[in-house]
Amino acid sequence: MKQILIVIFYLIGIESAFAQKVTLMPYQNPKISVEQRVQDLLGRMSLHEKILQMQHLKDVPGNESFNGESYGCVMNARLNASEANSLHSKIQKYLKQETHWGIPILICTEALHGVYQGNCTIYPQAIAQGSTFNPDMVTRMVELVSKDLNAMNIKQVNSPDLDIARELRWGRVEETYGEDPFLISEMGIAYVKTAQKNGIICAPKHFIAHGSPTGGLNLASISGGERELRSIYLYPFEKVIKEAKPLSIMNCYSSYDDVPIAGSRYYLTDLLRNELGFKGYVYSDWGSVIRLKSFHHTAATNGEAAKQAIEAGIDLEAASTCYLELEKMVHEKQIDIKYINQAVSRILYVKFASGLFDNPVDAGMDINTVIHSTESVALAKEIADESIVLLKNDNSILPLSVDKYKSIALIGPNADQFQPGDYSWSRRTEQGITPFQGLKNLVGDRVNINYAKGCEVWSQSKNGFQEAIATAKKSDITIIVVGTESGTFTDNKNVTSGEGFDLSDVKLPGVQEDLFKEIKATGKPIIVVLVAGKPLAIPWVKENANAVLVQWYGGEQQGNALADVLFGKVNPSGRLNVSFPQSAGHLPCYYNYRLTDKGFYKQPGSIDKPGRDYVFSNPHPLWSFGYGLSYATFNYLDAVIDKDKVKASDIITIDVKIQNKGNVDGKEVVQLYVRDVVSSVVTPVKQLKAFSKVLIKAGEIRTVRLTLPVNELSLYNQSMKKVVEPGEFELQIGTASDDIKITKTITVLN
Repeated sequence: MKQILIVIFYLIGIESAFAQKVTLMPYQNPKISVEQRVQDLLGRMSLHEKILQMQHLKDVPGNESFNGESYGCVMNARLNASEANSLHSKIQKYLKQETHWGIPILICTEALHGVYQGNCTIYPQAIAQGSTFNPDMVTRMVELVSKDLNAMNIKQVNSPDLDIARELRWGRVEETYGEDPFLISEMGIAYVKTAQKNGIICAPKHFIAHGSPTGGLNLASISGGERELRSIYLYPFEKVIKEAKPLSIMNCYSSYDDVPIAGSRYYLTDLLRNELGFKGYVYSDWGSVIRLKSFHHTAATNGEAAKQAIEAGIDLEAASTCYLELEKMVHEKQIDIKYINQAVSRILYVKFASGLFDNPVDAGMDINTVIHSTESVALAKEIADESIVLLKNDNSILPLSVDKYKSIALIGPNADQFQPGDYSWSRRTEQGITPFQGLKNLVGDRVNINYAKGCEVWSQSKNGFQEAIATAKKSDITIIVVGTESGTFTDNKNVTSGEGFDLSDVKLPGVQEDLFKEIKATGKPIIVVLVAGKPLAIPWVKENANAVLVQWYGGEQQGNALADVLFGKVNPSGRLNVSFPQSAGHLPCYYNYRLTDKGFYKQPGSIDKPGRDYVFSNPHPLWSFGYGLSYATFNYLDAVIDKDKVKASDIITIDVKIQNKGNVDGKEVVQLYVRDVVSSVVTPVKQLKAFSKVLIKAGEIRTVRLTLPVNELSLYNQSMKKVVEPGEFELQIGTASDDIKITKTITVLN
């Protein structure tokens, strides 16, 4: 008995000693501050271990890839959801339990419009989300996306995209929320707040000014000054960092004013951290470090590229291995180890702050009970409903009626093709509802849907024209679905939109407009639907179609949403988040231009009658930002502001009274624009500063309250100081940037 007791006490002693040993490692103690935990762990790590924390791994097949060592980040883009769920839990357990310090890894993916892993719900692309003018839609989407991510043990998303779509030839327009900094900010804040509330780290991108590449070519340089940088491109990042506090930021590939962002301490440290107060880690856009050598030529070797990037403020390198040179460079005194410690401390900070060290690894979950849920599919449809923009509706030809039209010709390269947009896990037709399928789902046998493709999105072949013409002739009305086509990481055949697929022109690709002209000659009414990743120059379509809608890339429920809008089951409520140009020669095309930039003489010409500013045209867009029609009719009755003399610290409220004079319920997007009447520097003709989307029932009068912090009226003066200058400001309330219904004036006091 005595021997048994001795053994028991001995075992208890071992257990107690082990527990004491664990408590002696402060970084494992969740009760102390994150900063203390970071410094404790950092002090224990070797230089080699630190360097590995600054590396991103790609497409890791299993634990054997780690060789007992922990890395900073990993992404397995080619896995479907079930495979990701299984592999990721094994990886994380292995790293936490079987490596020296038990440092977990940041498992990341893409999630602009649904999780990139196969079989997850594909929501409408970001540009479609932006056209809803409804941040609540983004909030609800990210709630469901976060459930998917957590089920797959994915901790970080390289989203949202805060780029500003100011160059429409650029293929990545579709990944943005639009052309307006304020709208982008509201959508971005909704995304980041929701994700991080659910334990998902966001890496908003691409810091900074990536959306205006020279010539529209992806990665091309951006020319601009400090005022433009701060007033336009910095605005969304500043607001999202301040209000949502993302734990990561992705830098861009490009250069601004001839300085590559990836190698700039000014942009990535002085501006991002010291001014904006960013506290997380900077995740390099894939390959942006090596491109300092191979693309920008500011570095001659991989080591020089690594030195420029880490001293600038890039903490974790993705898709290249320049940072592996740093270990040798530290030993040879070519770089101060403080930069390595600084970068690793930021990465560890995020891993601790996000709960990655302390939260248990989920495993054994039936992923199929989470992904592609009934709720997520319904929300994808709802977002698609609200994203469709009605641009033209002559003689109220829409909505259609099954009693009036017994046969419909459905024609065009996108009429029976699923177009989800880039950063989708699949673009195969069976993964989504096409317009053809959507119409068939709605009308059943009550209306004959006569389909003909007519042509490809990109090809010059007109071999399908005759079939399309015959199809139109035997039908009561024609719907033509045209546009662009995006690819995926693994399927980029015949792509005309998306990352790295830029256009030298912004007209309809291929022979799509020729097809429209041939169908127009049949004399049948024509409805044109643009399914695209960007606005296109379609003046002939605008002039000759009976109705025009833009759907962007509407996600997997694209066809059902389009059918419901065409037949009036859904009242269109989308508004343009990007202006439509008349031609490539009219670029740039955005609503918040400077007053000096749309002509001086105001004598626009035409092809038949030359004039001045543009001899054969006018400088304005086909359709401007904020524009969109409804099946309802909204009257703006009055607007009341709570005060017209204000200080820079005040917040103004504007109550707008609106009546729905139509006979159907509808959602209206009430928009507030501001114009600085007299300023020390040239300012835009107007800028969006508030909006609200509200349901107004038929015959109802509603009062919609908008709020405007006066500090939103600030500018960067001639001394590059951000100030709200005293003087008059015009408040413009309306239904589009070029359709102002009510104007009020306020005065900012000294």
